[in-house]
Amino acid sequence: MDLRPAALLSLSFLLVWAHGRLTHEGSATLPIRLTVVNKLANTSPQAFSSSVLEGGILVSALRRLQEANQRFKFTVIDNPNFGLFLESVNGVAGSDKDKTYWELLSESSGEYTRLSVGVGCYQPAANEHIVFNFTTW
Repeated sequence: MDLRPAALLSLSFLLVWAHGRLTHEGSATLPIRLTVVNKLANTSPQAFSSSVLEGGILVSALRRLQEANQRFKFTVIDNPNFGLFLESVNGVAGSDKDKTYWELLSESSGEYTRLSVGVGCYQPAANEHIVFNFTTW
C-alpha cells in the first residue's frame, strides 16, 4: 500500500494550518480609543481603550473590551444581507419608533468622519479614536 498520498495530504494540511497560526500570531496589536456619546440622554461621554490585531475588525476590539471591562456592553444584530449592525451600547438601543441609532465616527484632530462600513467590516488604524454617537435620523 502506497502511503505517499496520505502523507502528502497530511503535510499539506499541516502547512496550511501553520501558515494561519504564524500569520495570526505575528500580527501587531494596535491600540485604539473608544468614546460613547449620548447627548440625547444628557450623559457625560464615556472613554475606553481597547486593541485590535493589525487588519482585524472593530467588532473584535469591542468584544475584547466587553470581556475586560464591566462598564462596557454592546450587542449586534447579524443581518443576512448587510452583516453586523450595532444594536446597543451600554444598554441603550436604537429605535425605529424614536428614529435613533448609534452613529459610528472616526475622530482625528477634532474632525469627525462617519464610518462607511459597520463594526463587522471596519478595520481600525493604530491609535484611532472611534466615537459611538447616539443620535437621531
